[in-house]
Amino acid sequence: MPTYKGHCHCGQTEWTVKLDEPSHTLCHCDACKIVSGGEFTLNALAAKDDIKITKGTLKTYDYQGDSGNPVHCYYCPNCTSHAYHHQTVLGDKIVIRTALLEGSKDFNVAVEIFGKDRVKWQPKIAHTFEGPPPS
Repeated sequence: MPTYKGHCHCGQTEWTVKLDEPSHTLCHCDACKIVSGGEFTLNALAAKDDIKITKGTLKTYDYQGDSGNPVHCYYCPNCTSHAYHHQTVLGDKIVIRTALLEGSKDFNVAVEIFGKDRVKWQPKIAHTFEGPPPS
């Protein structure tokens, strides 16, 4: 399984993560749009044990996800780049922000989620689920 290096915008925090497949899941949910300030975020699922913080420390905050369960967000305390988040409904999986990984410009888009929240001018890029992907 390949390992990818990631870092925040200011360089204060760095990490490595193992990904089964180097691809992006585009998330159009409203929470992701608020966090990113953009029309979607780029993500991938990874096992909690497959991320290692190699420089600095991350801060956290929580919010309630669409499932009604907590979502724990991990971000750089200086520049606030979000490295990953853990939706408790996903068990031992975390959601990595793939745009912060080296080489991610070469990743393909595998799927889109929360298509129901897509901004109306954003074209469909890949197979789209209207809500979260099926379990």
